Amino acid sequence: MTSEFLISQTKNYLRSMQQNLLETPIEYLKGVGPNRGTLLRKELGIHKYGHLLNFFPNRYIDRTRYYKINELQNNVAEVQIIGKIINVKTVEFGKNQKRLVATFVDDTGQMELVWFQGHKWIRESLKLNEICVIFGKCTSFGNTFNMAHPEIELMTEHEESLRSAMQPVYPSTETLANRGISNRVINKMMQQLFLETQAKFSETMPDYLTAELKLIPKNAALFNIHFPKSAEALAKAQFRLKFEELFYIQLQLITKNLIRKHKIKGHPFTKVGEYFNDFYKNHLPFELTNAQKRVIKEIRIDMGSNAQMNRLLQGDVGSGKTIVALMSMLIALDNGFQSCLMAPTEILANQHFNGLSELAKELYINIKILTGSTKIANRRIIHEELENGSLHILIGTHALLEDKVKFQNLGLAVIDEQHRFGVEQRSKLWKKSTPNPSNGGEHIPPHVLVMTATPIPRTLAMSLYGDLDISVIDELPPGRKPIQTVHRFDSNRLKVWKFIRDEIAIGRQIYIVYPLIEESKTIDFKDLMDGYESISRDFPLPQYAISILHGKMKPADKDAEMKRFAEGKTNIMVATTVIEVGVNIPNASVMIIESAERFGLSQLHQLRGRVGRGAEQSYCILMTSHKLSADSKTRMETMVGTNDGFEIAEVDLKLRGPGDLMGTQQSGVLNLQIADIVRDRDILQLARNYALQILKDDAPMQKPENAVLRATYIELTKKKNIWNYIS
Repeated sequence: MTSEFLISQTKNYLRSMQQNLLETPIEYLKGVGPNRGTLLRKELGIHKYGHLLNFFPNRYIDRTRYYKINELQNNVAEVQIIGKIINVKTVEFGKNQKRLVATFVDDTGQMELVWFQGHKWIRESLKLNEICVIFGKCTSFGNTFNMAHPEIELMTEHEESLRSAMQPVYPSTETLANRGISNRVINKMMQQLFLETQAKFSETMPDYLTAELKLIPKNAALFNIHFPKSAEALAKAQFRLKFEELFYIQLQLITKNLIRKHKIKGHPFTKVGEYFNDFYKNHLPFELTNAQKRVIKEIRIDMGSNAQMNRLLQGDVGSGKTIVALMSMLIALDNGFQSCLMAPTEILANQHFNGLSELAKELYINIKILTGSTKIANRRIIHEELENGSLHILIGTHALLEDKVKFQNLGLAVIDEQHRFGVEQRSKLWKKSTPNPSNGGEHIPPHVLVMTATPIPRTLAMSLYGDLDISVIDELPPGRKPIQTVHRFDSNRLKVWKFIRDEIAIGRQIYIVYPLIEESKTIDFKDLMDGYESISRDFPLPQYAISILHGKMKPADKDAEMKRFAEGKTNIMVATTVIEVGVNIPNASVMIIESAERFGLSQLHQLRGRVGRGAEQSYCILMTSHKLSADSKTRMETMVGTNDGFEIAEVDLKLRGPGDLMGTQQSGVLNLQIADIVRDRDILQLARNYALQILKDDAPMQKPENAVLRATYIELTKKKNIWNYIS
């Protein structure tokens, strides 16, 4: 038996022992017990020793300074004072309410310590006339300072405890505070955990990586995150743990992508033939941008391989994603396969249908649309043509997912604004092809192209869509003029109305959007109707004609109003955010957004993208009241300052955070324990680069130097972690 084998076996044994200890239920930790264990589970999700170990502080306080009572100021940050409690009393206040008040003194004066809950156990725990250290926030009433619910530690304990200059402050809840589980109690539990585990934790990063990145060992990182000896030690611990967390997430995402490419077969579209070439040479309405050419090339390479394509196409409003989708469908058609395009709303599905039909009218291909409004007779024809293969491209809404919808050979599925569809809905498209008898009846899924006009910040894309290949169309077609955006207060309305009249006089059309965020809120609906009546008075018939559009209207009425506006029969469209996607009126040159402060940045950007579709100069006017929060001011300044959707998305991410930005559907995705994808974007990029490099060299992680990597990776994937939610 070689010494290397013995060392390896010993390491595995120690790792197993350590892992078992960290799996111990939290109530078995000395000082916890069943009652506190139940509270920790319910309030903080701490079930085991390992959960407590990875329960990281959210801030730190400098505990090197001790204040005197005569140095105190009102509402300063937390302070610590050495002194003693000389008496305790219960004081009644209000109706049937009591507070516990202790007099605390040092050699410069006296103050009061106050408790509003937990009187019985607090009174029992207080030691009179013994030197102690109190810690908390001070306020003054009259000439007397007081400290509510302070942490108290006898001086003897204070000197012996495992303390550090940077005192950790852990996340907490009101219930925990009321039940006596203070920050000091959590700190004591953490000390006990380190005593019971002897502060020995399995290393989770390979030696070559820790050496190259100068990462401190896992033991040192965990100790210094909970008990930092200095600001420098804390910084090193944070970097090590943040890098590790992001690195293993990226390792999982990239591995998932590699596995899919190797294991999930796709239809190999080896031919770029007559349909594609005829369209490219003879029917392109304009020269493709370099970004569009680059993206089409990436898609061609993907679909030409034997692996299933799973690509995210990001492009700002008006960047030309639709033509990229059509040319991808033409490649499928050249190889004898059908395509579909699924959109989240009927309006958007209709726009795609009209747009693609117009682009492909000279190619004589069969394109149809299927939505909830499609008549039964038309549905029968669609179902029949899909199954016999004579229908080449089907566009639709969720109706495409119905069991009756069966393709003869679906080769490409395009999904627009994919964040509006759930994982289960998207996966249904996979099963729409008839199994192919020529390959033993094996079911080969279609290639998938996911499109979004909502720019996703790079950091978020790496975390949420790290298992997808990402293409970006980052330039607008030539001839498009940037939309001029201005911010105006309600007091400027007369000037804004004059501007509208001038634009209408030269033949332009106007959108006026109200923030009907939730259709059921009567106050919002009232805003829209009041606005419509007011505009009708200021822009009367017969000189002006106004359309109205909102979510409570029947689909047929919506379409009729949209048609009137599209045909130029009305000058002004008063609408809610239902026109956010799916409306393409090149003659509309002005977008007025009422109460713009009530919209998020990405929504403002989407709405602005409804104008600027033609060659004429377009404008976006953000109307707000004078009362604006700091965040609202930032949003208005950002919109006025840039048309770049990706820049706007980065600001939005900083303002709202990743959870809000992705909405409740993705809320489970980014429950990171220590890293923050906004603040730690550089660490995220570094972690991704190293994960890519390692997997390129050793995808199965089977080299001896990657043994610890593989063991940690396997352990992590057993748990329901971040990546179980992704894509």
